[in-house]
Amino acid sequence: MSEQSQDFNWDEFESSTSSFGDGYSAAEKEEMLKMYEGTLNQLNEKEVVKASVVSITDRDVVLNIGFKSDGLVPSNEFRDTPDLKVGDEVEVFVEQQEDNNGQLVLSRRKAKIVRAWENIQNALDNDVVIEGVVKRRTKGGLITDIFGIEAFLPGSQIDVKPIRDFDVFVGKKMELKVVKINYANDNVVVSHKILIEKDLEEQKQRILNNLERGQILEGVIKNMTNFGVFIDLGGVDGLLHITDISWGRISHPEEVLQLDQKVNVVVLDFDDDKKRISLGMKQLTSHPWDSLGADVEVGAKVKGKIVNVADYGAFLEIMPGVEGLIHVSEMSWSQHLRNPQDFIKVGDEIEAVVLTIDRDERKMSLGIKQLTEDPWTKKDLLEKYAVGTKHSGVVRNLTNFGLFLELEEGIDGLVHVSDLSWTKKIKHPSEFIKQGEKLEVVVLEINPEERRLALGHKQLEENPWEHFETVFTPDSVHKGTIISKSDKGGVIELPYGIEGFSIAKNLKKEDGSNPETGESLDFKVLEFSKEDKKIILSHVHVYNEAASTSAPKKGGAKKGGAKPAAASNEEATTSLGDLDALANLKSQMKDKK
Repeated sequence: MSEQSQDFNWDEFESSTSSFGDGYSAAEKEEMLKMYEGTLNQLNEKEVVKASVVSITDRDVVLNIGFKSDGLVPSNEFRDTPDLKVGDEVEVFVEQQEDNNGQLVLSRRKAKIVRAWENIQNALDNDVVIEGVVKRRTKGGLITDIFGIEAFLPGSQIDVKPIRDFDVFVGKKMELKVVKINYANDNVVVSHKILIEKDLEEQKQRILNNLERGQILEGVIKNMTNFGVFIDLGGVDGLLHITDISWGRISHPEEVLQLDQKVNVVVLDFDDDKKRISLGMKQLTSHPWDSLGADVEVGAKVKGKIVNVADYGAFLEIMPGVEGLIHVSEMSWSQHLRNPQDFIKVGDEIEAVVLTIDRDERKMSLGIKQLTEDPWTKKDLLEKYAVGTKHSGVVRNLTNFGLFLELEEGIDGLVHVSDLSWTKKIKHPSEFIKQGEKLEVVVLEINPEERRLALGHKQLEENPWEHFETVFTPDSVHKGTIISKSDKGGVIELPYGIEGFSIAKNLKKEDGSNPETGESLDFKVLEFSKEDKKIILSHVHVYNEAASTSAPKKGGAKKGGAKPAAASNEEATTSLGDLDALANLKSQMKDKK
């Protein structure tokens, strides 16, 4: 520092120099301060303000918001406005009045978001229709862009009719209404359907007010079920039942109709509130019965396709809308009703004979068995099934009194339970044979007029009771096995399968105990009846008589007297195989077999 500067008196200078603004009065100073403050805007952070473009560079846009300094916004936030120029006004969001560098921090992107949410809230509050662009599809609906915010458009809110392909809406503009805002999740739900419903409501009322039975309307198929289709008549839905689609029988509406197809229908009925509307399509054409040829009459042969099979029969469609019932009893000459599916199935093309026809009631009954000859009217019937002829058949039915045997289709015969066996007492045919098994029989009686045939099985062998009369004589003793017991007594099986009966008191053994089922004992014949095929037996009489024969007589035995008791008892219990008569019977039965 120079000597001159060191000698400079600063205090004197400062005291002698006038201060800034000394030339202005207090009033002038106040006015100038107000003018200066008027050039600056009152600025709050976190709010949207208008800004003027000062300059544009490759990286930034300089903006003046009337603050003491300008703000910078990255150029990429203005990509949606490629024509931006100096002097244009835009909205920006004030993030900070000064950052660490004293710079004003602004954001156009956040300004757009704030304004977007304000516009969305305004649209919800004031029921305003807005425009959005579908960006993409998502699970359950579409994502749309409204004011730069993504909003969810549910699939159920796209249209009044079900939407099956969401992709067709992607990239398209749609008019929407805001229906819900969730600020916590930044979630917006919009609807397009609500706009359509308003337009349809007037149309719906107009249709309902003019609705009449017999009125023909145009509609669009909006939904299909297995029982029918729902048709949109222009805001009003009606049901077209499957039976009213076609005069012919169909199993599902999709056989003749398609979704979104335009159809003409007639109003069949509706309730008082007009909430349920029944529609018809087949009623727009004449009934097929009206065009049925005169040659279709009783006795005529017709061809067709089986369209339904039930427990009682099947329906044959000879032309669309004209069906005849083939009752199960008219499918076969057999007397035993079976399941119709044993004869025919849905889709079979067959021929039948017209049995009855009523054109007024539009009903017809048909038969299949009439295409073949009735087996009971064949010329060789009496010769083929003459009394005494032998045949084989299948057991079709079992009853308490016997069984029905089918010898051929349509020819059945009855085998009475008493004609099944000579030797066994059969209470029910199921004890002897099962349904479906084969049985050899002989014809006992035939009556073609009443379609009756009496058959027998035991008659295939000679009646053994003629010979049993000589074997099972009263007082003879035979070995037998108890096969069943009851309170009244027991059934005893004797040799060769013949059965006898012993009352309970005659079953007791010599020690007083009761024998068990399956036990074998000696039995004396008390009674034999060839006519009733009955043998009465007793075990008690065997040992009581033996005891009485072995007791000594008073006065002693005479010379050359009776045989000893042991010898007498041995004769009484001689085995059947040792008897000449039984040996002859056994030989005869083997020869006949």
